[in-house]
Amino acid sequence: MTFLELLRERPIVFDGATGTHLQTQNLTADDFGGEEYAGCNEYLVITKPSAVELVHKDYLEAGADVIETDTFGSMPIVLAEYNLEHLGYDLSKKAAELAAKIAKEYSTPSKPRFVAGSIGPTTKLPSLGHITFDAMRETYYTQMLGLLDGGADLFCIETSQDLLQMKCALAAAMDVFAERKKQLPIVTSVTIETMGTMLMGTEIGAALTALDPYDIISLIGMNCATGPKEMEENVRFLAQNSTKPIFCMPNAGLPENVGGVAHYHLTPAEMGKWMTHFVSDLGVSVIGGCCGTTKDHIATLSSLSETIRSAERQVTWTPAASSIYSPAPFDMEPAPVIIGERCNTNGSKKFRELILAEDYEGAVNMAKEQTKEGAHMLDLCVAYVGRDEVRDMRETMKIFNTQVTLPVVIDSTEYPVIEEALKLYAGRAIINSINLEDGEERMGHVLPLCKRYGAAVIALTIDEQGMTKTRERKVEVAERIIDLSVNKYGMREEDLIFDTLTFTLGSGDEEFRKAGIETIEAIRLLKKLHPKVRTVLGVSNISFGLNPHSRHVLNSVFLHYAIEAGLDMAIVHSGKIMPLHKIDEKGRKLAHEIIFDERKWEAVTKAA
Repeated sequence: MTFLELLRERPIVFDGATGTHLQTQNLTADDFGGEEYAGCNEYLVITKPSAVELVHKDYLEAGADVIETDTFGSMPIVLAEYNLEHLGYDLSKKAAELAAKIAKEYSTPSKPRFVAGSIGPTTKLPSLGHITFDAMRETYYTQMLGLLDGGADLFCIETSQDLLQMKCALAAAMDVFAERKKQLPIVTSVTIETMGTMLMGTEIGAALTALDPYDIISLIGMNCATGPKEMEENVRFLAQNSTKPIFCMPNAGLPENVGGVAHYHLTPAEMGKWMTHFVSDLGVSVIGGCCGTTKDHIATLSSLSETIRSAERQVTWTPAASSIYSPAPFDMEPAPVIIGERCNTNGSKKFRELILAEDYEGAVNMAKEQTKEGAHMLDLCVAYVGRDEVRDMRETMKIFNTQVTLPVVIDSTEYPVIEEALKLYAGRAIINSINLEDGEERMGHVLPLCKRYGAAVIALTIDEQGMTKTRERKVEVAERIIDLSVNKYGMREEDLIFDTLTFTLGSGDEEFRKAGIETIEAIRLLKKLHPKVRTVLGVSNISFGLNPHSRHVLNSVFLHYAIEAGLDMAIVHSGKIMPLHKIDEKGRKLAHEIIFDERKWEAVTKAA
C-alpha cells in the first residue's frame, strides 16, 4: 500500500518532535562529534546514529504511520554554519536510509510505515533578499536528491515562513523528479505565528492561493509556532477552501520559558481532543505533533486514527491571485476585478520617468495610489527601448514583492523578464500574456513558466492570421488556446484569463464600427461555452484617439455592457471610470449607439 492509498482509507499519523526527543537524551558535545558541531542534529546520523534510531523507534512503537527523517536542516546553506555544507547530499541520503530501514522493520501488511523527508525553511528568507531564488533552489535540490536516493516515500516541506522559500523548494522538487524520473507525494506546511500570519505577514488565504496551482503538491497544511487552539480558525479555512487534503502538526501548546528552557504543557489527552475535532468535524486527513510533543502524544493520536474518520469537506474554491500578504479572487461582487494600468512604462509617462530615474520608491507610491483608488491587482510593465528590461524588472519587483499589498500582473513580451519577475515574487502572479500569433512558440515558453512558478495567464485572441475581429473568430482562437494549454501544457481552465480584444471606435474607420459589440458578444459566448475561464479587457483601447472626457464616458459605458455580458476583469485607471448614473443621458445614449453600431445615417441631397 502506498502513502496516498492509505490517505484515502483513514487519518494518517505522523510522528512527534525530533528535537524534543533528542533533548531528552541529554546528548553531549562528543555525541555530536565535538564542540564545533554541538546542536547540529543532522550530523548525528554519522556521529551517533543510535540517538536518531531511538527517535524513530519510539514514535513507531507509539503507532506513527509516518516518521520524518533527521534532515530538517540538512541543506548545504544550513550545514555551512557548522562547515559541513559539503555533506548536504550524504547526510540527507544517510538519514533517509536509516529511517527507511527502521520503518521497514515495523511495517506490516495491515499497518505499513512510511518515511517523510523533512525539509525545513533554512535560515534564509529570499523575500528579504537573504538569498537568491537559484541559490536556494540549488541547496534544496542537493538535500532532496539525497532524500529520494535514500528511500524517502514522500517529501514534507515544513515550518515554512516565506512563500518564496516554498516556491524554491517546489522548483527543486520538480528538478529532482525530472532528474531521477520518479515522483514522490509532497506535503507543504506553513507556519502561522501567534500574530495570525506567517513570518513575512502572509495570511493563510494568500498561502493557499500561492500553493494551490502546484499539481505536485499532495497535501497542504500547518505546523509549529502554536498549539492546536491557536490553529483552529486557519485549519478551518483550509478545510473549507483547499482542494487538497489537509495536514496539521501543532506544537504541544504555546511554550513557556522555565529556567531558560521552553516547556510545552498540552497533555496527550488535550491534544487528542483537539485532533478529534480537526479530523471528525473539519475533515483533516493527516495529524501529528511538532515541538514539545512526545511518544505519548503520538500514541493518543494513533489510537484515534483507528476509531475516527475524516469528515467529508464541502469545499468552496475560487481561483485567485495573491501578493505576499493577501489574495484577490478572480471573481468580485460587484464585478469587475480592477487591474490598475498605471504602473506601465508604455501607458504612463509618470511611471516611465520613475523607472528611467530608477526611483523605485516612487514607483511603489504609484502602486499605492492605485490601491487607494480601488484597484484589486496591478499591471506591471517596465519595458523601454534601450533599457535592460531584466534589470529594471529585477529592481522593481524586489521592492514590489514586499511593499505592494495587491497582486501583480507581470506584463512583458520577453521570457527572461517574466522568469526574473517570477523568481522574485512570493505571491501568485498573473502573466500578461500568451497568443498564437507565431503559432505555439510563445505558449511553449510562457506556460512552462506558469507551471513552474504557479502563475495564471492572460491569453489574447490572436492567431497566425492576426488579431481577431468577429465574435466567431475570437471564440475559435480562444478554444484552440484552451485545448493546447490544458491538454498539452497541463494548465487548468481556471488558470486562463481571456482578452477577447477590442479596437478603437474613435478612428472613424468603417472596419471597426462593430468592434465594441463583437467584443461584448465574444465574452458572452466564451463564458457560456467555458464557464471556468475568466475574461479581461484593456478597456481604454475602445476610446483611443478621443478627447479625455469622451474617453471617460465611452470607457465607462463600454465597461458596463461588457460586465453585463460576463466580463470578469478590467485593466483600467480605476479613478477614471464613472458610474452610469453620473453620466448625462445624452452622453450615455451616444456611447450606447457607438458601441452597438446604432448610428443613424441621414440622406443628404444637393439643391438642384
